[in-house]
Amino acid sequence: MLTSILSMIRRDEKGATAIEYGLIAALIAVVIIAAIKLVGTNLTATFTSISGAL
Repeated sequence: MLTSILSMIRRDEKGATAIEYGLIAALIAVVIIAAIKLVGTNLTATFTSISGAL
């Protein structure tokens, strides 16, 4: 009974696929957050430069 359950779990790869998709989504989220932070910093510098020129 236990061996049949373990062999069934071993053949089922849906959990592994879900974990992989979760890791990919987390990586994409980290890249998006880093890009937004970089753009925000550059945008702040640009607006500071413009307000200083005015």
